[in-house]
Parts: sequence; C-alpha cells; structure tokens
Amino acid sequence: MNKKTFARIWLVLKEDRLKLIISLFFAFLSSVLMIVIPFIIGKGIDVIVGVNNVDLVKLLDYLIIVLILSIVTAISQFEMAHINNNIVYSLSKRLRDEAFKKIQTLPLNYIDTHPYGEVVSRIITDVETFQEGLLLAFTNFFTGIVTIGGTLIFMFMINWLIAISVVVLTPLSLFVAKFISSKTYSLFKKQGQIRGEQTALVDEMFNSLKTVQAYNYEEESLERFIKVNNELSACSFKATFISSLVNPSTRFINSLVYAFVCLFGALIATGTLRNIGPLMVPLISVGTLSSLLSYANQYTKPFNEISSVISELQNSFACAYRVFQLLDTPSEAEDKEDAFVFEDVKGDIELSHVYFSYTKEKKLIQDFSLKAKKGQNIAIVGPTGCGKTTLINLLMRFYDIDSGSIKIDGKNIYDAKRRSLRGVYGMVLQDTWIKKASVKENIALGKPGASEEEIIEACKKARCDSFIRRLENGYDTIISDEGNLSVGQKQLLCIARIMLCLPPLVILDEATSSIDTRTELKIQKAFNELTKERTAFIVAHRLSTIKEADIILVMKDGNIIEQGRHEELINLNGFYSELYNSQFVKN
Repeated sequence: MNKKTFARIWLVLKEDRLKLIISLFFAFLSSVLMIVIPFIIGKGIDVIVGVNNVDLVKLLDYLIIVLILSIVTAISQFEMAHINNNIVYSLSKRLRDEAFKKIQTLPLNYIDTHPYGEVVSRIITDVETFQEGLLLAFTNFFTGIVTIGGTLIFMFMINWLIAISVVVLTPLSLFVAKFISSKTYSLFKKQGQIRGEQTALVDEMFNSLKTVQAYNYEEESLERFIKVNNELSACSFKATFISSLVNPSTRFINSLVYAFVCLFGALIATGTLRNIGPLMVPLISVGTLSSLLSYANQYTKPFNEISSVISELQNSFACAYRVFQLLDTPSEAEDKEDAFVFEDVKGDIELSHVYFSYTKEKKLIQDFSLKAKKGQNIAIVGPTGCGKTTLINLLMRFYDIDSGSIKIDGKNIYDAKRRSLRGVYGMVLQDTWIKKASVKENIALGKPGASEEEIIEACKKARCDSFIRRLENGYDTIISDEGNLSVGQKQLLCIARIMLCLPPLVILDEATSSIDTRTELKIQKAFNELTKERTAFIVAHRLSTIKEADIILVMKDGNIIEQGRHEELINLNGFYSELYNSQFVKN
C-alpha cells in the first residue's frame, strides 16, 4: 500500500474530519454495545439453573437490557452508515469536480498526448472504485478495531488464560492477510492502467465508427479490443484470485481459534481441566462459556473483515493513485502577478525570432518573424505538417514558444493574462464543437449577454438563419454534437459565433471546409466584411479562397519560404505557384 497515496487521501478528507469523528463515535458506541450484549446473555443463561429452578424476574430484566442495547446498537450503526456514505460520496464528488477543473487548466500537449478514454476512465471508473473501497474501509475497519479491543478486555475480565490463548493464535490470520495483500497492489494498479487503455480504445472506435466501417476495419479493431480485453481479463483474474485467498485463509485460522476456545472452555467448565502445571485454572459457568464463545467469534470476525478490507483497499488505492496522478499533472503556467489585461486592441501583431518544437528531438519552427498591421488578412498555406496550425496555437498561447517574442500592439502576450489574450481572438476551426443546449445558447457562447436580435443578425450574416428557423423549435431547439445537424450546419453555427462577438483579431482555420461552394462564396463575402478592419489569420487548403489576402505566408518545415500577395507569388513560379496550380491539374 502506497504511503504517499494514503497520506494524500487523509489530506483530501480534511473537510470531512468532523463527520469522521462523529462516525467513529457511533462506531465505538455500537461496537461496545455489541460486546456488552453477550456478557448480559451469559448472565441470563446462568439464571437458568435447571428444571423448576429459573429466576424469571432476573431473566426478564436481562432480556429487556439486551433489547434496549440492541435498539441503541441498530440506531448507532444506521447513523454511522449514513455519515460514512455522506463522507465517501461527497469526497468522490469533490474529486470529480477537481479532476474536471484540472482538465480545463491542462496544457494542450497533455490533451494531445493522452487518449481521451483513458482520462475519462480516471474520472469515472477509478473514482468509483476508490469510493467503494473507502466506504468499505469506513464501515468495517474502525468497528473491527474497536471490537477487537473490547472483546479482549472482556475476555481478560472473564478468564485471562483463554484470553491469552486467543491473542497468541489469532495474529496468524493477520500475517496471512498481509502476505497475500502485499502481492495485489501492483496487480490492481496494472489493472487500472489496462482498463484505461480499453476505455480509450472503445472511445476511439466509437468516435471513428464511420471510418472503421468505410475501410472494413471491423475485424482489425475487434482483434485490438480482444487483445486488450484478454490482458485486462488475465490481470483482473490474477489480482482478484490472489486477493480472494485472504478471506478463506483467515476464516480457516479463526475457525481453529473458535474450536480451541470451545474445547478448552468446556474442559474448564466441566472441571476436567483444573491445573496446568503449577497454575490453578478457575472454574467458569456455562453462561460464562457462552459469553467466551461469543467473544471468540466476535474477536476473530473483524480479522476476516479487515483482511477483506485490506484486499479491497489495494484496488482502491491503486485507483486513487491514478486519480491523484491526473490532479498532480502540472497545469498551464500561472499568469504573472502583474499580468495586464488587453484593452482597446487595434490588431498589430509582431512575431520576432520565434523558435518552437513539440519535442527537442524534432525541430519545427525556427527563427520565425512576421509583422501584421491592423486590418490585414494574413493567409497561411503549405503542405500538411508544415506548422500552419502550430502557428495558430502559438498566437493563442495554447503552446508556449521556446524562445523569441509575440506581441500585440507592441505588448508581449506573455505579460498578459491568458483569458484576456484569448478574449481578443475570434476563432473558427475545421473541427466544430456544439454543446448540448439551445441554438441561441450555442451561438452566444462567446457573448452570453447577447440579445436575440443580435443573435439572429449574426446568423443571417453566417447564412444559417434559414435552416435554424426550419428546426422544430427554431432558435430554442436543443442541439448537440450527436444530433441530426450536418457537419456543414454545425460549422455555420460556429461561424455565427464569431459574427456575434466581432473580436479585434480573427483566426479562421479551414473555417469553410465542410460547406458547399455556393454557401462558401456568400460566407466569404461576410468574412470580407468582418475582417475589413480586423487583423485576420486564415489557414486554407483551397488556395482560391485566399487570393485577396494582404499577405500570403508559404510555410514548409516550420519556416516561411515565400511571402507576398497572390499575383506576386504566382509570378515567382516557386513553391506557392506549384501548390496553387496543382489544384487545377487533371489526372
């Protein structure tokens, strides 16, 4: 069991420690009362001496006491269970909230390098498993410890010799439990890792189902799933099998202890065993023997429960470790204490001697410089992987540059607050995102307080007003990424967002890739109007859409190899001319 993980769990329980103390009080109370009950029952048995020799008055008194103690015990156990559930479920809620908040602050390179399904598995499955293990620990662990201590005290009060015998024999079950459980932590940790891989694979195949079916990749994807599933099955079987050995092993040892007490106590009660060497063994009554047997059973039972809890906690702690790993992932660098907020941005942008690589081994953007004035349209073209989208990521500070500087209106973006920086950009990407909400809420994503008239006007400019009105409830229709909207319609809604915000800086990354040519021409006019007095960066594969750009940057291997207006670059007969003319070549 990882000590650091245990310390971290204790730390996150800080808010619930008062509840935990109250729960411990009820655990202590119920355990003590459960221990007292066999003692009273033993007293009751001793007043039943024989035929026609029963003290009914005392027996009735004992029965009433047992009834009262049983009722108080039941209430205490109910309250303890209620508080424990409250602690565990509020803790799991906080962990999921923290994990989701952490996702919002994670740097983009973490999201790019970790499968979505694996991250989802940590937030959902691992927290759930941790929650179940912790609940089991709270329910059985504390009561078990109190029960062990209490029964020992009563056994020593009744007959110290039998008590010593029980104490000597019982630790054997703990040694067995510790030996077995020490083998299971690494297995449960590996199980969580493979489960995350399986979830990631299912997520990948589900989201790419059309592609899988289009390329007849079903059998290969099934083979991949079977391979991961077999690994998970083997690891889970081994972990569960080894951990399940704990309970029967400890039960066997504890049954031997119970049998020993039964035999030893009977010999003492009948007077058969009066002396053990020089020691005189005191006689015990039948009622006392009954109490001792109950205590022997109560004393050994928590060892079974605690050993089971320890086994479950191995799995629970392994899952907690994975959750804490996610929570401990470094977030984006904090804004400087004196970071400023962009206000009244004109739109002048300057990149000076920028160097950036995703990994040190593979260089990408090297000594990149650019100046863009307010109102200019800067088109970025080049082959796949040349750094077009990377440049956009640097402008938005989704990634931090290795060296150099990026300035807006002469101010370094690294001296500004991130939210302020991203607030001056309006962005339309090739990949659309529609949240589950009304059409109005989706369009007003970047301007929550927008009026309905503003939203409708933006939709008209984006050429999506007509299809929105044809929806079931018009602008109040609930839509989502999994809805019936086409990819093109979703992209039009994303364009409407930027039409509504009217930011000083605009980024269009293949913004019309899923729209028909006729609609694209209309939207292009709207974009021309939108970007007339705004600095715009336009990433395009269809070079015919950026012929009117003020500056065309031709990128290759992270460097600008050509720049200028369309006519100038065509006349150069260089790489841009080759790219442009290749669009019209007929095979």
